[in-house]
Amino acid sequence: MSPRRPLPRARAALMAAALLCVLHGAAAAAVAPAAPRDAAVADFGHETASEDARALAQWVLDSDNNRALSFLIIDKKNAKVFAFDPHGRLRGAAAVLLGAAVGDDSVAGIGERALSTIRPEERTTPAGRFVAALDHNLGGKDILWVDYANAISLHRVVTSNPLENRARRLATPTPDDNRISYGCINVPASFFDKVIIPTFRKTRGIVYILPETRPVGAVFTSFDRFNASRQAAPTAAAPAPH
Repeated sequence: MSPRRPLPRARAALMAAALLCVLHGAAAAAVAPAAPRDAAVADFGHETASEDARALAQWVLDSDNNRALSFLIIDKKNAKVFAFDPHGRLRGAAAVLLGAAVGDDSVAGIGERALSTIRPEERTTPAGRFVAALDHNLGGKDILWVDYANAISLHRVVTSNPLENRARRLATPTPDDNRISYGCINVPASFFDKVIIPTFRKTRGIVYILPETRPVGAVFTSFDRFNASRQAAPTAAAPAPH
């Protein structure tokens, strides 16, 4: 969790858009699909990615769900983040640390509570579609606000408590030890500096967080509908032999 501070008027308007995603829940995640644009293929480069991550990235492009903005896909099951430009070209990928508790929803009002009052089972990283922007927390450190209402941000890995071994957790090849935060997404400092800041500098973007307890289509409600419509679309008939 990241401590919040009053926002300037311009930034508050931006965060109001992010807040709508939270207040409307699944409906906000189901942004009405626009007319499909020219076929673009989500490029994961040489990165290993789950089927869900690949399918979601392709849906984002096919449906124009990102509205021509850069976007992140966070795969909680595999503790990994992928950053894309507006056209689906990979800008970078990294391991992430996530909320200590498994779950896809934030407890109501958790963004207003002190960290000391948040129980272990409440330390979740919520799934969904979020409008994100760079800002600073109360300590003056730059962060990417993901879910302002619930105080969820993406930031450089926190290493102030050596007993948590957060840097070591990020470096291990397994996602099994990547659950440690109060809900925020921790990334390597180099990834934040070289990928996140350039991607979101002077602009907003979209962060998609895949669910871990529900199907993808239960969170992104137009995902299944859009894919079903594509599968049902007739294909061009082959020319008759002659």
